[in-house]
Amino acid sequence: MIVQQLLNGLISGSVYALFALGFTLISGTHRILNLAHAGVFMTGAFIGYYCVVLGLPLWLAIVLAMIGSGLLSYFIDIVAFQQLRAQKQIEFAALISSIGANLILINIAQRLSDTQVLSFPFGTFPTIFFHFAGVRVSALQLMIVALVAVLFGLLLFYLYKTSFGRQVRAVAGNERAAMLLGVNPKSVYFQTFFISGALAGIAGVLIGLLFSSVYFLMGEPYLLRGFVIVILGGLGSIPGAVVAGLLLGVMQTLATAYLPPGLTDAMIYSLLFVGLLIRPSGLFGGQAIAVAAGRR
Repeated sequence: MIVQQLLNGLISGSVYALFALGFTLISGTHRILNLAHAGVFMTGAFIGYYCVVLGLPLWLAIVLAMIGSGLLSYFIDIVAFQQLRAQKQIEFAALISSIGANLILINIAQRLSDTQVLSFPFGTFPTIFFHFAGVRVSALQLMIVALVAVLFGLLLFYLYKTSFGRQVRAVAGNERAAMLLGVNPKSVYFQTFFISGALAGIAGVLIGLLFSSVYFLMGEPYLLRGFVIVILGGLGSIPGAVVAGLLLGVMQTLATAYLPPGLTDAMIYSLLFVGLLIRPSGLFGGQAIAVAAGRR
């Protein structure tokens, strides 16, 4: 049923959007593609899994996964990016550095899990289904959509309605000018990398719950999709990441359901290609964080 497939696509797209929000926050603020974001995403899933296995409630496991992933993301900034910023070699060199950091995280997780696919214990989240108009949706799916909507709203509020957000947008627009106005860039780097990691961490836990699998390579497919979302939505655009994530989720679900096997990835790249032909700067290319900083 196409309505069911559309619903499934929106739910998948919500998780893609949550992953891409942190990805695009860093790219929009600091002009780098942090490919270690996939490793942070995977680490969040592992933290959530081991917390639940140790007997902690799910809500606390999610909180700890967010905090742990946020701190890990900031640690990666210190180790992989900070020295490069000091040498004014942040763009291409940071890309290579983030690949190395991602590989280190993958290898650590591979050894910890002994390459096994782990599953959250049965009953971690109540298995409840709702039926309406011939469509079936689980309580977990509804929670994911609601959580993504809340986090999206909080991120927008943080960026555009708080003094911290003004500092982030000032650094995104012109870091040197922001320093002259009294903004501390180190504080902005901590905030943005921590928030980016926290969003990746909660996305990892939700994916682990939704598909009942946590493994050391789980972040790699989402990194590819996150890259597509960031480019399609507009580099640095927070609303663009959400819209492009939902669009990608729907297109992927419909392709899986109605097209021959093996064409899903081709559909993803075709979507990116057509989207860039129509709007080379992305769907919301004019609404990046740095641009918004210049308008306010």
